[in-house]
Order: sequence, then C-alpha cells, then structure tokens
Amino acid sequence: MGSLRPPSSRLEGLVPYDPKYIPAEVMLSANENPSDVPEQLRQELARALKGVPFNRYPDPLGNQLRATIAEANGLEADWVLLGNGGDELLFNVALAWGGSGRTFLDLPPTFSVYAANAQVTNTTVVSVARRADFSIDEEAVLARVAQGDIDYVIVASPNNPTGQLASEEFLLRLLDATDALVLVDEAYFEFSHRTMRPYLESHENLLILRTFSKAFSLAGVRLGYLLGHPSVIRQFLKVRQPYSVDALSQAVGQVVFQNRALFQEGIEAIRQQRARLFEGLRAIPGVQVFESDANYLLFRMARAGEAWEYLLGEGVLVRDFSTAPMLENCLRVSVGSPEQNDRFLQALRRFVMGGAPGEKA
Repeated sequence: MGSLRPPSSRLEGLVPYDPKYIPAEVMLSANENPSDVPEQLRQELARALKGVPFNRYPDPLGNQLRATIAEANGLEADWVLLGNGGDELLFNVALAWGGSGRTFLDLPPTFSVYAANAQVTNTTVVSVARRADFSIDEEAVLARVAQGDIDYVIVASPNNPTGQLASEEFLLRLLDATDALVLVDEAYFEFSHRTMRPYLESHENLLILRTFSKAFSLAGVRLGYLLGHPSVIRQFLKVRQPYSVDALSQAVGQVVFQNRALFQEGIEAIRQQRARLFEGLRAIPGVQVFESDANYLLFRMARAGEAWEYLLGEGVLVRDFSTAPMLENCLRVSVGSPEQNDRFLQALRRFVMGGAPGEKA
C-alpha cells in the first residue's frame, strides 16, 4: 500500500519536550550538579560494575536499592518504587491515575512534562495558574479540588522553573481536602531541606518523587524513585515497563546512595553559590531575580531571548523560557561552580551594558 495512517489524534498540537541541550563551554541550563561523582567513589563504582552480569536481566524492581532507600526513610521496601529517572515515574502517574474520563490538576507555570503526559494519556488537564510572583493560588486550588472531579494533582516543591517551595500547611490542607492522588515532586529537596516524608503514613493519597540526577550527580545514569503507600505503589507495578531500571543503574545507585554523605559538602557549596548568584543577578540593572530553594534561579529581563543568544555566543548555556506562557522574558540559570557562575554573570553584565562579546565587564 505504501501509505501510513496518522498517529493518535492525542499527539495533535503536542510540542515535544525540548530542553535545548546545546553543547557549550559552560553548561548551566539543565539543573545538573556542576561536580561529578566524587573521585573516592570511582574505584568502588568500578568494582560494583565489574560484578554486574551483562547477560542477565536486572532485578525487575531493583530490590536491593529499593530496600536501601526504604531503610534510609524509615520505611519497608514496598513503600518504594524505582524508575528510569523521574521522567518514567511521572509518565507512570499519568498512566495509572489519568486516562480517558479522568482529570489532572496542573499549577502552571511548572514542569511542562506534567501536562504533556496528561495529554498523551488522554487525560483532561485543568489548570489553576500561579500568581504573578509564581506563588500557588492556594485557595483557588482548594476550591477546585472541592468540586470532586480531580483524579491527581502534581505540586513541584521546589517548583521548576520558578524555584519556590509549596508551604507544608497548604500541602496538608490539600491532602485533607481531596481523595485525589497528590504527587509532591521533590526532585530538588536536598537543596531545600524540606520534605513531606513525615506525613506519608498518615495520608494514603500522598506520593513523593525524588531523583538521583541533581544532588547526587547522576543525571547521566537515569534513576529516580517514588515514596508512597504500598496500596499506591502496587498500582504502578501494573503500568511500569519491565526491567526499566537496568542493572548498571541499580549498581551505581546502590553505591552512591550508601555513600550519599560524601555529597553533602557539594550540596552545601551549591546552596552557598546560589545565594552568591542571586546577589550577583540582583546587582545587574534591569534584572529581576526570584528567590529559589533549588539549584537554579529564574530571572526576568528585557530582551531575554537576545540575552540567551548572546550568552550562548559567549559559551554559556542557560535555559530560555522567554516565550513560554506566564514566563515571558524569563531565563533560568543552574547554579554552577564559582568559576562558571562568574563567567555567566560577567557575560550577562556585558550584554546589559551593551558591551561587545569578550569584553571585560
């Protein structure tokens, strides 16, 4: 026949997720840890990987790492589920709690993948927009869930890309106000030092998402996990891909998580650099920078799209949100090393001051 029938109509108008991950000398666009895994772990990782049988399928649930994470959180293993990065787990949420005739509550501007997953799974998306300062319109959210038709809600805390935490009081009110599944995305909680973990046992509708990608320098490995009531975790076992977390990732994750204390110095350094970067941005005329509890800062400025191109020409890649709804004229910069942060600030200052590329600011 030679012709091809079209794909699902659900894909019409869906824009693929594009992080604009372009090679640059200074990579400050993807909220990665500027430091790699500590050198003292390299030999231990090499030994762990050497013992992995490549010809055998991995443990489907990664039970050794699952148990290790559970123990660290004061839980049994059946409260934990591993995933191929947080992204797979987010998609599984849409598969298990979304679908035709079901509704997802979104709080934009936030991580665009949440709504994209809902669209792919034919889930209705209802949005309660954040306020102008990117804080959650808490009363509007509570009023909307009170209507009783919401099946799941995702609250990023800290929120990506804006950086703010959701208040603990609000999250508890939300959990008590609805029987919807409430996923709190804590991908950046190691930088905020705030978690909803203490409320897990008392709220069956609470689900927590975390990742190894940020604080633990494993963005290239793809490993995330959920903390949730066993009754909830069992539902995800029905939709997850078999063997989704490969044996190499499980082995690396086991070593890194057991040695997570080695990352604390680097995490604290990022928090200190975040404060320094905030002050540096605030000192540049015409730049409005927003407070953040994560490892990145969102800032707004005139001609933000031009600034993004200028920075790239200077070898510095940041994330461009300048044309995104509710984020117009905004850019997001990941917290890098002191040298990377200096280079970014100097280049941005040159752009604002009208200097030529390469001049000293």
